[in-house]
Amino acid sequence: MADGSAQSASASTFGPSPILPWEDRPAGLTDLLWRSSRNPIIPRDLLPRSNSIFNSAVVPFEDGYAGVFRVDDRSRTMNLHAGRSRDGIAWRIDPEPIRFEPGDGRVPEIQERFVHAYDPRVTWLEDRYYVTWCNGYHGPTIGLGWTADFATFHQLDNAFLPFNRNGVLFPRRVGGSYAILSRPSDNGHTPFGDIFYSESPDLIHWGRHRHVMAPLPWTWASTKIGAGPTPIETAEGWLLLYHGVLTSCNGFVYSMGAALLDLDQPWRVIARGRDYLLSPQVSYEQVGDVANVVFPCAALVDREADRLTVYYGAADTVTCLAHGHLSEVLESLRGGR
Repeated sequence: MADGSAQSASASTFGPSPILPWEDRPAGLTDLLWRSSRNPIIPRDLLPRSNSIFNSAVVPFEDGYAGVFRVDDRSRTMNLHAGRSRDGIAWRIDPEPIRFEPGDGRVPEIQERFVHAYDPRVTWLEDRYYVTWCNGYHGPTIGLGWTADFATFHQLDNAFLPFNRNGVLFPRRVGGSYAILSRPSDNGHTPFGDIFYSESPDLIHWGRHRHVMAPLPWTWASTKIGAGPTPIETAEGWLLLYHGVLTSCNGFVYSMGAALLDLDQPWRVIARGRDYLLSPQVSYEQVGDVANVVFPCAALVDREADRLTVYYGAADTVTCLAHGHLSEVLESLRGGR
């Protein structure tokens, strides 16, 4: 798919490495992840007509950060907006939704207008930033597009038929093919869901689907699961942060967990954490438009400092940060924690 039209991105995108948003672990706390004291970093009403801003994706860009944000407006239309930040904490989000340009002449055949767009992820892949999101096309499916500058966005064909959610690209080819994780679903508030792996030669034609993981009965991930941030490549495997859902007597509860996938065959699970890393336990995660939701969509890593920062949506209302040490998360998987 990379055809040279975004070659300038590799030269202009990366300036000096931005400072990772970070806070040290609070004294006396032993949890693998801890919440930022500045949460929520993005309030629901940052934009004049925003009802909520959550489940959004952030990447390093130039001398700071850029992102694609889910913004539900006051008519409750779900859409995607671009944003910039110098420090990854204070954000300027465009008040108008992203207007995708067709990546080729056939894209308008499938989508003359957006029905809705939500829960984006952003992945630097080869020479540009790819955006995946839940796209409305006769039901939910995986939208796919790219940008070099977070100003102009190009839409490609949808990756899958309806119904599908939580499409997350790998940051490099695997075995010579582009790779993606997704969760086939239904047309409603899906009460089930496994993670699957698919590959493509060109980011248009997807196949060779493989089952990755299923929910685990009688756990925090007993109802459904879905891939979260772009998988993080480590010497031990792909670190996958994901959301898991249980059905309580009060409805769904969304938490964050971790698994390790084989580097060469990512549908093979090497290890899977027994416990969640973060669950809804504070007011801004428990109270909002949808109660009891921790939904990770992006992760930043400073390998030299052994730091991991995760962006997550809380209660389908606001955007928050959590911090941890990459080595400790990997060690917890080795020990089955």
